[in-house]
Amino acid sequence: MKRLLPSSFLLIAVLIVGACASGNAAPPSSERGIAEPAYDVAPAAPTMIYAEEAAAKEAPGSGGGGDLNATQVERIVIQNADLAIVVADVEARLDEIQSMAVEMGGFVVSSSLYQGYTSDYTPVPEASLVIRVPAEQLDDALAKIKENAVEVQNETRSGQDVTAEYVDLKSRLKTYQAAEKELTELMENAQNTDEVVNIFNQLMYYREQIEIIEGQIKYYEEAAALSAISIRLIAEETIQPIEIAGWEPQGVARDAIQDLIYFWQDFVDFLIRFVIYNLSVLITIGIPLYLAFLGIRWVFRKLRGKKKSEPQAKEEEKK
Repeated sequence: MKRLLPSSFLLIAVLIVGACASGNAAPPSSERGIAEPAYDVAPAAPTMIYAEEAAAKEAPGSGGGGDLNATQVERIVIQNADLAIVVADVEARLDEIQSMAVEMGGFVVSSSLYQGYTSDYTPVPEASLVIRVPAEQLDDALAKIKENAVEVQNETRSGQDVTAEYVDLKSRLKTYQAAEKELTELMENAQNTDEVVNIFNQLMYYREQIEIIEGQIKYYEEAAALSAISIRLIAEETIQPIEIAGWEPQGVARDAIQDLIYFWQDFVDFLIRFVIYNLSVLITIGIPLYLAFLGIRWVFRKLRGKKKSEPQAKEEEKK
């Protein structure tokens, strides 16, 4: 029995050592000198995911592939204005505004000169144009446009903050550029034609997205740097009232039109009240009365017919 104890302890020790050795993970195939099998065609989706993951590694610090945020960049605000002014000379004012835009470092987007008419059908020129001026000179440009104007009929100014969209585009651009770089390296190390074609197609997709995003970023930057002003030039003659020997028929016509509108308003109010209230009352009272009248007439006719039939019956009995 005593001889078996050392042998038993030795056997148990061997089993424990063997179990520990088998529990350790096998080394990677590359460390063992065994070449891993290469796929003939790399699947599209996994490669894109791998490229995006690699791009995220190259641009740490953000979930969207970049470390930009709205607090790290200057506010991107697109400012625009819309004006409608009355001027004494439309054509001369049109030329002045176009020259002013160029002098300020901007340009004319569009310009149109057309013919309008006064209230007595006299032809007069009118114009509309859109210009772009540096955003920091927008106030000066508006002041110069309204200078010497007969009347400012409309003035609207608006601003659009696109900082969040701009930051998002910059982050996406950084991610796509990192993915493009990674895919380029993968294509250079590709081992067969199918893999090259697959990576090339994905590379074209990312390059197309990069071009689109670069265009959007350029649009935001230019729109924020140059404010757009839409201007309508109205001839002074169009706002002059008609006057004949001190008499202004325009006021009489206005009063007549106003009285006509009041008449139709009252007439429509009467029709609405008549249909909703009066007609409803007449229907709810008239239908029961009419039915009662039909019932009474039917009873009278029955009684009258009965009276006529009694004398005829008596005469027949006598005969």
